Amino acid sequence: MNPELSVVILCYKSREKVYDLARKAVSMLDHRAIPYEIILVGNYIDGDSDDTPRIVKQIADANKNVRALTLPKEGMMGWDARKGMEAAQGRHICLIDGDEQTPLEDILRVYEKLKTEHLDFVQTYRVARFDGPTRKVLSKIYNVVFRMLFPGVGLKDINSKPKIFTKDAYQKMNLTSDDWFLDAEMAIQAGRLKLKTGEVPTTFQRCAYRKSFVTFATVLEFAGNLLSAKIKDFGNE
Repeated sequence: MNPELSVVILCYKSREKVYDLARKAVSMLDHRAIPYEIILVGNYIDGDSDDTPRIVKQIADANKNVRALTLPKEGMMGWDARKGMEAAQGRHICLIDGDEQTPLEDILRVYEKLKTEHLDFVQTYRVARFDGPTRKVLSKIYNVVFRMLFPGVGLKDINSKPKIFTKDAYQKMNLTSDDWFLDAEMAIQAGRLKLKTGEVPTTFQRCAYRKSFVTFATVLEFAGNLLSAKIKDFGNE
Protein backbone atom coordinates (compact mmCIF):
# COMPACT_ATOMS: atom_id res chain seq x y z
CA MET A 1 0.00 0.00 0.00
CA ASN A 2 1.13 3.55 -0.69
CA PRO A 3 2.16 5.54 2.39
CA GLU A 4 -0.01 8.32 3.76
CA LEU A 5 2.81 10.85 3.55
CA SER A 6 5.90 11.21 1.37
CA VAL A 7 8.45 13.67 2.73
CA VAL A 8 10.86 14.85 0.04
CA ILE A 9 13.96 16.42 1.63
CA LEU A 10 16.36 18.38 -0.58
CA CYS A 11 19.84 17.53 0.68
CA TYR A 12 22.16 19.04 -1.93
CA LYS A 13 25.59 19.58 -0.33
CA SER A 14 24.24 18.94 3.18
CA ARG A 15 26.90 16.26 3.72
CA GLU A 16 27.19 14.96 7.32
CA LYS A 17 24.32 17.19 8.44
CA VAL A 18 21.96 14.70 6.79
CA TYR A 19 22.65 12.08 9.47
CA ASP A 20 21.10 14.15 12.25
CA LEU A 21 18.38 15.53 9.98
CA ALA A 22 17.23 12.05 8.94
CA ARG A 23 17.35 10.75 12.50
CA LYS A 24 15.12 13.60 13.70
CA ALA A 25 12.68 13.18 10.81
CA VAL A 26 12.36 9.41 11.32
CA SER A 27 11.86 9.79 15.08
CA MET A 28 9.22 12.48 14.62
CA LEU A 29 7.22 10.56 12.03
CA ASP A 30 7.51 7.25 13.90
CA HIS A 31 6.17 8.95 17.03
CA ARG A 32 3.26 10.43 15.06
CA ALA A 33 2.43 6.95 13.68
CA ILE A 34 1.73 8.15 10.15
CA PRO A 35 2.50 5.61 7.40
CA TYR A 36 5.30 7.48 5.66
CA GLU A 37 8.34 7.44 3.45
CA ILE A 38 11.24 9.88 3.43
CA ILE A 39 13.00 10.59 0.14
CA LEU A 40 16.47 12.06 0.66
CA VAL A 41 17.38 13.86 -2.56
CA GLY A 42 21.15 13.78 -2.81
CA ASN A 43 21.64 14.55 -6.49
CA TYR A 44 25.12 15.65 -7.47
CA ILE A 45 27.19 17.48 -10.06
CA ASP A 46 29.60 15.21 -11.93
CA GLY A 47 33.15 15.73 -10.76
CA ASP A 48 32.15 17.47 -7.53
CA SER A 49 33.61 16.27 -4.22
CA ASP A 50 30.23 16.37 -2.44
CA ASP A 51 29.79 13.15 -0.44
CA THR A 52 26.06 13.71 0.18
CA PRO A 53 25.06 10.95 -2.32
CA ARG A 54 27.06 8.35 -0.38
CA ILE A 55 25.61 9.52 2.94
CA VAL A 56 21.95 9.44 1.86
CA LYS A 57 22.42 5.95 0.41
CA GLN A 58 23.95 4.80 3.69
CA ILE A 59 21.01 6.21 5.65
CA ALA A 60 18.46 4.61 3.29
CA ASP A 61 20.17 1.22 3.56
CA ALA A 62 19.73 1.35 7.34
CA ASN A 63 16.04 2.39 7.42
CA LYS A 64 13.16 0.77 5.59
CA ASN A 65 11.15 4.03 5.49
CA VAL A 66 13.94 6.04 3.87
CA ARG A 67 14.77 6.10 0.18
CA ALA A 68 17.76 7.79 -1.47
CA LEU A 69 17.68 9.60 -4.79
CA THR A 70 21.17 10.18 -6.20
CA LEU A 71 21.16 11.29 -9.81
CA PRO A 72 23.64 13.35 -11.83
CA LYS A 73 22.14 16.84 -11.78
CA GLU A 74 20.51 18.22 -14.93
CA GLY A 75 19.29 21.35 -13.16
CA MET A 76 19.31 23.01 -9.77
CA MET A 77 16.76 23.17 -6.92
CA GLY A 78 13.70 22.88 -9.15
CA TRP A 79 15.06 19.84 -10.97
CA ASP A 80 15.99 18.12 -7.70
CA ALA A 81 12.53 18.84 -6.25
CA ARG A 82 10.71 17.60 -9.34
CA LYS A 83 12.68 14.36 -9.38
CA GLY A 84 11.95 13.83 -5.69
CA MET A 85 8.23 14.48 -6.14
CA GLU A 86 8.09 12.19 -9.18
CA ALA A 87 9.51 9.40 -7.01
CA ALA A 88 7.01 10.00 -4.18
CA GLN A 89 4.41 7.26 -3.68
CA GLY A 90 2.37 8.80 -0.86
CA ARG A 91 -1.18 10.14 -0.90
CA HIS A 92 0.27 13.43 0.32
CA ILE A 93 3.63 14.91 -0.68
CA CYS A 94 5.65 17.27 1.49
CA LEU A 95 8.62 19.18 0.08
CA ILE A 96 11.19 20.68 2.46
CA ASP A 97 14.78 21.91 2.31
CA GLY A 98 17.35 19.88 4.21
CA ASP A 99 19.21 22.77 5.83
CA GLU A 100 16.86 22.93 8.87
CA GLN A 101 16.28 26.66 8.41
CA THR A 102 12.64 25.81 9.02
CA PRO A 103 11.79 23.39 11.86
CA LEU A 104 11.11 19.78 10.90
CA GLU A 105 7.99 20.01 13.10
CA ASP A 106 6.50 22.24 10.40
CA ILE A 107 6.01 19.08 8.34
CA LEU A 108 3.35 17.92 10.80
CA ARG A 109 1.87 21.41 11.13
CA VAL A 110 1.21 21.81 7.40
CA TYR A 111 -0.01 18.21 7.20
CA GLU A 112 -2.51 18.72 10.03
CA LYS A 113 -3.85 21.93 8.50
CA LEU A 114 -4.29 20.29 5.12
CA LYS A 115 -6.09 17.30 6.63
CA THR A 116 -8.32 19.07 9.16
CA GLU A 117 -9.40 21.84 6.77
CA HIS A 118 -9.67 19.54 3.70
CA LEU A 119 -7.24 21.64 1.66
CA ASP A 120 -5.24 20.80 -1.46
CA PHE A 121 -2.05 22.79 -0.87
CA VAL A 122 -0.54 24.22 2.34
CA GLN A 123 2.77 25.92 3.03
CA THR A 124 4.44 28.05 5.69
CA TYR A 125 5.03 31.79 5.75
CA ARG A 126 7.97 33.29 7.62
CA VAL A 127 6.95 35.67 10.43
CA ALA A 128 10.50 35.91 11.81
CA ARG A 129 13.77 35.51 9.91
CA PHE A 130 17.36 35.20 11.08
CA ASP A 131 19.07 34.69 7.72
CA GLY A 132 20.45 38.22 7.31
CA PRO A 133 19.10 41.59 6.11
CA THR A 134 19.92 41.11 2.42
CA ARG A 135 17.89 37.90 2.10
CA LYS A 136 14.99 39.45 4.03
CA VAL A 137 14.87 42.54 1.79
CA LEU A 138 15.14 40.51 -1.41
CA SER A 139 12.40 38.15 -0.26
CA LYS A 140 10.08 41.01 0.66
CA ILE A 141 10.57 42.69 -2.72
CA TYR A 142 10.10 39.41 -4.55
CA ASN A 143 6.84 38.64 -2.75
CA VAL A 144 5.48 42.16 -3.36
CA VAL A 145 6.27 41.95 -7.08
CA PHE A 146 4.83 38.44 -7.26
CA ARG A 147 1.53 39.54 -5.67
CA MET A 148 1.32 42.49 -8.08
CA LEU A 149 1.75 40.23 -11.09
CA PHE A 150 -0.36 37.34 -9.75
CA PRO A 151 -2.89 38.89 -7.34
CA GLY A 152 -5.20 35.87 -7.32
CA VAL A 153 -2.73 33.39 -5.80
CA GLY A 154 -3.32 34.49 -2.21
CA LEU A 155 -0.09 33.21 -0.61
CA LYS A 156 2.08 35.52 1.50
CA ASP A 157 5.54 33.96 1.16
CA ILE A 158 6.05 32.19 -2.15
CA ASN A 159 9.45 30.59 -1.48
CA SER A 160 8.69 29.33 2.02
CA LYS A 161 8.73 25.63 2.84
CA PRO A 162 7.66 23.05 3.78
CA LYS A 163 4.96 22.77 1.18
CA ILE A 164 2.44 19.94 1.27
CA PHE A 165 -0.19 18.93 -1.27
CA THR A 166 -2.36 15.99 -2.16
CA LYS A 167 -1.12 13.58 -4.80
CA ASP A 168 -4.16 14.55 -6.88
CA ALA A 169 -3.20 18.25 -6.72
CA TYR A 170 0.39 17.43 -7.67
CA GLN A 171 -0.73 15.39 -10.67
CA LYS A 172 -2.84 18.31 -11.92
CA MET A 173 0.15 20.64 -11.88
CA ASN A 174 2.50 20.62 -14.85
CA LEU A 175 5.78 21.60 -13.22
CA THR A 176 8.74 22.29 -15.51
CA SER A 177 11.10 24.62 -13.61
CA ASP A 178 14.65 23.36 -13.12
CA ASP A 179 15.74 26.29 -10.96
CA TRP A 180 14.63 28.42 -7.99
CA PHE A 181 11.43 29.46 -9.76
CA LEU A 182 9.76 26.14 -8.91
CA ASP A 183 8.18 27.57 -5.73
CA ALA A 184 6.55 30.37 -7.71
CA GLU A 185 5.50 27.98 -10.48
CA MET A 186 3.73 25.81 -7.90
CA ALA A 187 1.93 28.83 -6.44
CA ILE A 188 0.88 30.11 -9.87
CA GLN A 189 -0.49 26.73 -10.91
CA ALA A 190 -2.27 26.29 -7.57
CA GLY A 191 -4.05 29.58 -8.24
CA ARG A 192 -4.80 28.73 -11.86
CA LEU A 193 -6.24 25.35 -10.84
CA LYS A 194 -8.23 26.99 -8.02
CA LEU A 195 -6.76 24.65 -5.45
CA LYS A 196 -7.83 25.17 -1.85
CA THR A 197 -4.73 26.61 -0.22
CA GLY A 198 -3.64 27.52 3.30
CA GLU A 199 -0.61 28.79 5.22
CA VAL A 200 0.87 28.40 8.70
CA PRO A 201 3.42 30.74 10.32
CA THR A 202 7.01 29.70 10.93
CA THR A 203 10.39 31.02 12.05
CA PHE A 204 13.26 30.91 9.58
CA GLN A 205 16.75 30.33 10.95
CA ARG A 206 20.18 31.11 9.51
CA CYS A 207 22.05 28.24 7.88
CA ALA A 208 25.21 28.00 9.97
CA TYR A 209 27.25 25.52 7.92
CA ARG A 210 27.21 26.97 4.39
CA LYS A 211 26.55 30.15 2.46
CA SER A 212 23.19 30.76 0.85
CA PHE A 213 22.74 29.48 -2.69
CA VAL A 214 20.80 32.68 -3.48
CA THR A 215 23.06 35.16 -5.30
CA PHE A 216 22.59 38.29 -7.40
CA ALA A 217 22.38 36.04 -10.46
CA THR A 218 19.54 34.18 -8.74
CA VAL A 219 17.67 37.47 -8.28
CA LEU A 220 18.01 38.25 -12.00
CA GLU A 221 16.86 34.72 -12.75
CA PHE A 222 13.78 35.25 -10.51
CA ALA A 223 12.94 38.50 -12.31
CA GLY A 224 13.23 36.97 -15.76
CA ASN A 225 11.15 33.97 -14.79
CA LEU A 226 8.43 36.17 -13.27
CA LEU A 227 8.12 38.20 -16.46
CA SER A 228 8.06 35.06 -18.60
CA ALA A 229 5.40 33.50 -16.37
CA LYS A 230 3.25 36.64 -16.57
CA ILE A 231 3.50 36.72 -20.36
CA LYS A 232 2.50 33.06 -20.43
CA ASP A 233 -0.35 33.85 -18.03
CA PHE A 234 -1.68 36.48 -20.42
CA GLY A 235 -1.70 33.84 -23.14
CA ASN A 236 -3.86 31.56 -20.98
CA GLU A 237 -6.50 34.20 -20.22
